[in-house]
Amino acid sequence: MTGAAETSLGAAVACMGAAAWLLGEWDSAARRARLLLASGTTAGSESRLGPRWTAGALRQVAGRLPAEWWSPVAGLVLAVLGASVLPVVLGAAGVPLLRRARLAGRARRDRDARADAVITLCGALAGEVRAGRQPGEALLRAARDCAGLADAQATVLAAARFGGDVPEALTTAARQPGAEGLRGLAACWRVAVDQGAGLAAGLDRLATALRAERDQRSDLRAQLAGARATAVMLAGLPALGLLIGTTLGADPLHVLLHTPAGLGCLLAGGALEGLGVWWVLRIVRGAEEAV
Repeated sequence: MTGAAETSLGAAVACMGAAAWLLGEWDSAARRARLLLASGTTAGSESRLGPRWTAGALRQVAGRLPAEWWSPVAGLVLAVLGASVLPVVLGAAGVPLLRRARLAGRARRDRDARADAVITLCGALAGEVRAGRQPGEALLRAARDCAGLADAQATVLAAARFGGDVPEALTTAARQPGAEGLRGLAACWRVAVDQGAGLAAGLDRLATALRAERDQRSDLRAQLAGARATAVMLAGLPALGLLIGTTLGADPLHVLLHTPAGLGCLLAGGALEGLGVWWVLRIVRGAEEAV
């Protein structure tokens, strides 16, 4: 048996094992769905809705699978098509990179949610103060409607309820990404309590400034969306080239995975493409952080 045949056999065995694992997961999910819904359906309706349950179970399994784990799945498919284990290795190497990108996107969404919650808190607190409530009671009422600041609510509400240092609690909560506007709220609170200045007027000005900063950041992201789309399109061009070559019968996977020149082109092209995408994203991220 030659080396290429052994490599092909190993890739096929790995793919069969992965397929068996996925089928087992899907089958167990389908059984759980049928057991949960069996009590509320008859035998005839169960037979009619069985395919629908199976499709829902498949969607549930696919939704529970993190996005980065599709990278080794794609590597397995390419390993079968190209009769090489190299795509499996590359797919496994892409898992931490994709996980990092997913976590960065989640952190960005959480930061934006906190920034919106701070603006909402300032507006609600100003309204409660104008209604005649004391600052501590107004803060207790206003903070309940700000779900984006759930991590900071306990400390701030405890300080407001039991007569603690509210500005210090707000300053501590402002250390979270996206909650920097709470420092301005703490400053307004100190000025209002120490010097008797109007808290509602200061909160209105703070909310206006935070809202303008948020709108500016949104406009910048909209302008940078074209650069991000260009980077994604450029990253997908090699895959399109492979598809076109396969359609024309050139067998590019065999050239890339089983010839020295192809392996050299694959490594050099992958390194240059990764460097280019990293550079574009670095420029875009630097522009966003400058605001």
